[in-house]
Amino acid sequence: MTAEDIKQLEKQVKKTKRLAGEQAMELHDLIEDRLPDAYQELMDVAQATYDACKAWDEANQRLLAAQAETA
Repeated sequence: MTAEDIKQLEKQVKKTKRLAGEQAMELHDLIEDRLPDAYQELMDVAQATYDACKAWDEANQRLLAAQAETA
């Protein structure tokens, strides 16, 4: 893997981490501010948060593997 490939993976990790953080904030806001009235939204927001965190984890694992490969 080239240095440019690793830079792209690092960029992807940063992006997915930011998106996961934003989604986590949405879940937090739902829990703190809108429950129990908005309980119908809980499963969708929780699933979106899980998906965003999983996307970050997968990107991070690819980056770690690439870094280990080039080390």
